[in-house]
Amino acid sequence: MIELVNRHSRDVADLCRQFNVKCLELFGSALSDDDFDSQTSDIDFLVEFMPLEPRQHGKSYFALLEKLQGLFGCNIDLVEVKAITNPYLLESVNRNRIKIYAA
Repeated sequence: MIELVNRHSRDVADLCRQFNVKCLELFGSALSDDDFDSQTSDIDFLVEFMPLEPRQHGKSYFALLEKLQGLFGCNIDLVEVKAITNPYLLESVNRNRIKIYAA
C-alpha cells in the first residue's frame, strides 16, 4: 500500500464513520509504490455503505468522494461492490484488495 494512504489512515477512518461506510478497501495501482505514479495515477477504493435510504446513500457517496479527493489531492475512483457486474473485473479486484476500514 502506498505511503500516502498509510499517512491518512486515521482521516480516512473518520470520513468512513461520518459517511456511513461499512467497509472501504483499496485496489489497483495504489496497492504498490512500484505501480503508483503520483503524477498520473488515481486511487481506487471499493466501498460498501451501511443500509441507507436512496437519497442519503447518494449524498454519502458523493460527499465521501469529494472529501477523499480533497484529502489525497488526486482523482479517486470510488466503486461500490454491488456495481461491479463484469465477472472478470470482479475476479481481478477480489485477488488484489486490502481492507482500509471496517465498521
